[in-house]
Amino acid sequence: MASTSECVKVIVRCRPMNTREKDLDCKPVIIIEESRAYCAIKNPNDEKAPPKPFTFDGAYDINSTTENIYNEIAYPLIEGVTEGYNGTIFAYGQTGCGKSFTMQGISDPSTQRGIIPRAFDHIFETVSVTEGKKFLIHAAYCEIYNEEIRDLLGKDIKAKMELKEHPEKGVYVNGLSMHPVHNVHECERIMTKGWNNRSTGATLMNTDSSRSHSIFTINLEMATVDDEGEEHIRAGKLNLVDLAGSERQAKTGATGDRLKEATKINLSLSALGNVISALVDGKSKHIPYRDSKLTRLLQDSLGGNTKTLMVACLSPADNNYEESLSTLRYANRAKNIQNKPKINEDPKDALLRQYQEEIQKLKAMLMGQIPIPEGGFLDEHMGAIGLPGSAPVRARQQHSQEKDRDELETEKLRLKQEYDERLHDMQKQYEEEKVSKAKLEQDMAKLREFYDVRLRTVEGQIAHLPTTAEVLGEVETSEETQRAEKEEGEDEEDQGEAGETKDKEKRKKKQKSKDTAKLAAAGAAGAIAGGAVLKTVTDSTGKTVVKTEYVTKTEYVEVDRYGRHVPEDRPLSVLGGDELPVGPGKGFILVPDL
Repeated sequence: MASTSECVKVIVRCRPMNTREKDLDCKPVIIIEESRAYCAIKNPNDEKAPPKPFTFDGAYDINSTTENIYNEIAYPLIEGVTEGYNGTIFAYGQTGCGKSFTMQGISDPSTQRGIIPRAFDHIFETVSVTEGKKFLIHAAYCEIYNEEIRDLLGKDIKAKMELKEHPEKGVYVNGLSMHPVHNVHECERIMTKGWNNRSTGATLMNTDSSRSHSIFTINLEMATVDDEGEEHIRAGKLNLVDLAGSERQAKTGATGDRLKEATKINLSLSALGNVISALVDGKSKHIPYRDSKLTRLLQDSLGGNTKTLMVACLSPADNNYEESLSTLRYANRAKNIQNKPKINEDPKDALLRQYQEEIQKLKAMLMGQIPIPEGGFLDEHMGAIGLPGSAPVRARQQHSQEKDRDELETEKLRLKQEYDERLHDMQKQYEEEKVSKAKLEQDMAKLREFYDVRLRTVEGQIAHLPTTAEVLGEVETSEETQRAEKEEGEDEEDQGEAGETKDKEKRKKKQKSKDTAKLAAAGAAGAIAGGAVLKTVTDSTGKTVVKTEYVTKTEYVEVDRYGRHVPEDRPLSVLGGDELPVGPGKGFILVPDL
């Protein structure tokens, strides 16, 4: 689907005065009219100067609730994420002005629950009521501290992460851990875990000041299946950003580490301001996204493929006049940034949907349901799908005024026929692509099945081979038997040559019977596991071999008396007999009798 431009939405929110400002007897300088989305700021040093006016997409005074802000401004953005758009919400302002309060909120009263927990509720409520769609949701949480990126949910939160850029994914944190979440409770649990790992510190302006920028990201993948069984996937991403506050050293009393942190924070926020100015200026060919890690991570949110909401947080006190004025100027520039959000989906699905939408518009024009605009609109849209441009259409319209009704009907039918032919060609092309995809999947399934069968056969043969311990046990048993028989023979030597010869004949027959039984037992299990049938045969020289008959081939393997294959470098003997399949493709290994 072709993306359409839309501006970054900007709202301002003014918090009530805090205890410190009341103790200093500060005066309010912020004027807000919610009905007009109007905000103005008075200069406490020049009472005669009129207030500086600003208008935004929303303005909320000290009595506002986060619930109202979410329902009026944030709700449509989160809804877009559940449809496949990218969305970003970030809070901006000086330290202690209510950014974390707006993003995180408090549980009591419930009307002041933050934007982040409300977004969790929204997303999982949508998942629970949506039919015919499958969702896969992951969450990640990182911070930028002193221009170093850290994974707040990683095993080592102090490990430095690097930024990478991908033509489709855009800028991303390489190696950032992604955690599957299935409900609001799991989101809140990992959110709390990451929040506790954030870098915070006390300053004169804020006793629990965030010393880093944090980004909580939710990735949604949605899968639907059409009437023809085709699966279509969309992916939405939501960035919830809590920026560290801008501050002046003299007011915060920053020293040591706090001073270093403040310097890095101000540099990154300055880079953010430069990016906003360059985007709004329109004259800058170069946008300085690479000036800081923050602007690189927000690159797609400022001028890219994202629906973006900026919440500018203000202090009402006159002693914060300069900071509040700076925030308002930032916000006033940011509202002019043009983004180009689009649904993230498979390119083929996007192109087909674009064609369908264009065809519906053109059909309505041809049927006279909507007027044909001037200025090349029809040329652009009809040319995009291969139809004639607007100039020939308008010429035919002017000429048709002079024709009678029958000629007009003929022209109408011709145009409809041309439309139907073009639509048929597009549908045919789409079907061919589907068939090609199905053929590829079929070939892959056959290949996988072929190798699965082969692997199972090999594994079965391996599983039934005799172990080393079993073979050694057979050898020891055989040696003991031979020693016993030898001793028995020596004791009986005095019985005469005739008796000795007779006993040897008996022992030889007995040993041969044992060898044959061992041979059959050792080889049978492995052969049967491989889908084979074993036969034990004796060649013309009296040697024992095992005949293995498979479904597709027959092969002869000669083994020793323990069922072991004899090494290939042993001399081979030649077998005879009718059962030996000698010829091309037939093979056998022969082993001398041991």
